[in-house]
This record gives sequence, structure tokens and C-alpha cells, in this order.
Amino acid sequence: MLDRLSSLEREFDEVESRMANPAVIADQSTYSEVAKRYRELEAVVTRSRQLRSRTDDLEVAREMLSDSSGDDRESMRHEVDAAEADIARLGDELRALMLPKDPNDDKNVILEIRGAEGGEEANLFARDLFEMYQAYAGRMGWRFEVLGTDPSDMGGFNEVTVLLKGDGVYSRMKHEGGVHRVQRVPVTESQGRIHTSSATVTVLPEAEEVEVAIDPGDLQIDVYRSSGPGGQSVNTTDSAVRITHKPSGLVVAMQDEKSQIQNRAKALQVLRSRLLKLEQDRQSADLSDQRRDQVGGGGRAEKIRTYNFKENRVSDHRINLTVHKLDKVLAGELDDVVDALVADERTRRLSEDG
Repeated sequence: MLDRLSSLEREFDEVESRMANPAVIADQSTYSEVAKRYRELEAVVTRSRQLRSRTDDLEVAREMLSDSSGDDRESMRHEVDAAEADIARLGDELRALMLPKDPNDDKNVILEIRGAEGGEEANLFARDLFEMYQAYAGRMGWRFEVLGTDPSDMGGFNEVTVLLKGDGVYSRMKHEGGVHRVQRVPVTESQGRIHTSSATVTVLPEAEEVEVAIDPGDLQIDVYRSSGPGGQSVNTTDSAVRITHKPSGLVVAMQDEKSQIQNRAKALQVLRSRLLKLEQDRQSADLSDQRRDQVGGGGRAEKIRTYNFKENRVSDHRINLTVHKLDKVLAGELDDVVDALVADERTRRLSEDG
């Protein structure tokens, strides 16, 4: 690992020098690539240099410990212990940072949220999740763009599709895919009884056009008049677009824009991302559908997380995490949950790496 770290430090110095080069600064595309590499290396190099410094500190402290007595010896013993703890921590952090990256981690995300079991209450919960992620995106400084909506009769969502753009979006959002279960008294409940409903969240890495080539001959494109809750027409022209990818059977419909061209572009954007995910699942050998694993059948028994309003509790069942601040989580304060999921993934990957 030391040889690898030395090589990365040399590269970091070269990249840092390039960032100050006027020719690089003048070329926005090149500068963006160089800056991205700088950010990738910075965390590793910072810890590498800290590790080297603390290793030197440990060596000095051990020498002084052997020559000290009384209170000085106790002080040196504390310094040795502190240096050893820092070295162990920095070593673990470096091993985690140097693990092969998920190729999707730097991609933007297309998020699909659907009401599942529980009728209109499930659709209302789908809106709650939509607003939770919208607030989280705001806290993270990400761009949050609604691609398409299918509103329900009481103001929820049968389905909503959004695009999240920003640094490290997929790395933070990829664990959100799955069945989310809510336990609360629905607004439609007159007896005050708690009901259990669910909504599904699908997380797709955004696909670039160059990553997924779509043969126009494989597409069936239907246009129709867009509609709102209850099926009423909200547009006098056939601007809504439904695209069926015949080889895979995937269907994407968009109707939010007044322009058929815009709806078609958004539908193709989502379709490309779904096709990319299918291909990645196929290549990763656990084919059976990472995407289907995420959403399952929408059944309550397949949940990844439960939101219990009575207890102000959020429980993530994959890592046995429970926090009693549902109100804050729904307001977009998701870091405690997301950080724990990211840390769990890192621990598992380190274990697999040996």
C-alpha cells in the first residue's frame, strides 16, 4: 500500500500544478476533469501525509518513553497510545478510500417513487418521500428536477420521477432503493386506527447517450392527451408521450411538459437509465434484478425501512438502525441514516477485500 500511496502523492502534486496552469484554466472542460481528479486524490493524500506524520511521531515518542521516568514516562505512554490509535484509524480510512469505486458513484440519479400497498394513503406517503428527498437535495446543494408526475386524487403521487444532479449523488442515494413502509393514522381514517402502507423507491444512475445506444426501430412511441387526477384532461393537444422499448418491454410515459418534444426527451432520458441499470445487473452476475430487488412487489413484508409516526421513529431494517426523529428525517435530515448505510457498505467491502 505504501508504494501505491507514494504514486498517488506524486500524481496529486502533478494535478495540483496543472490546476494552476493558465492553459488548463482557460479550457473549462479540461479544468473540470483535472479538478475532479484533484478532489478524488485529495482525501487519500491528506490521510497519507497524516499517517506518515503520526508514524514519525510514534517513533519519537517510543524513543522518549524508553528514556523517561515518573510523570514524563506517563505522558510519553499517552502519546504512544494516541499515535498508535491515529495510525490504526488512518490506515482503515486509507484502505476504504483505496477500494475500487462503484462506477456509478459519480453519476447523477433518476429517482422513481410510487405508491404501492395501501391505496390513497400509499400515494400520500409517496409524496412525503418525494418532499423528504427534495429537502435532502437542498441540504446537499444538489439540483432537484421533476421529470414527470402522475398525481393521485387526494394530492399524493401514483408515481413521480425526478432527476438529482450534484457531486456524489449516487454514492449517497443508492441505498434508498426499496420498499419504504409507513405506520400512521391516515387522513382517510375516521376511527383513529393506525394503518400500514408502503411506497417503492427506485434509484437509477443517469445514463449518458453514449453509454446506451437505442435503436429507433426498437421503440413504439404513442402520443396522447395528458390528464390530471381523476383522469380529467389538462391539455388540449396530444403532448403526452409513451415510449415502449420492445426488446425489454420497458415502458416510460411523460406528460408534464406542454411540448411533445420535451416529454419525449424526458422519457428517453429515463428509458436510457433503466436500460443501463438492466445491463449493469446482467453484467454483475447477480442478475436477478437489482432493480426488482429494490422494489420487489411493493409488499409490506419486503420493506427496507419503516417510518412510525406514533413513536417518531425511523428504522432501517438492513443495518438494524433506529433513530427517534422521524420529523427531522422527513424534513430532509437524512445524514444519520445515509452515513450509517455508507459505512456499512464500506465495512462489508473491506471485509470482502480481505
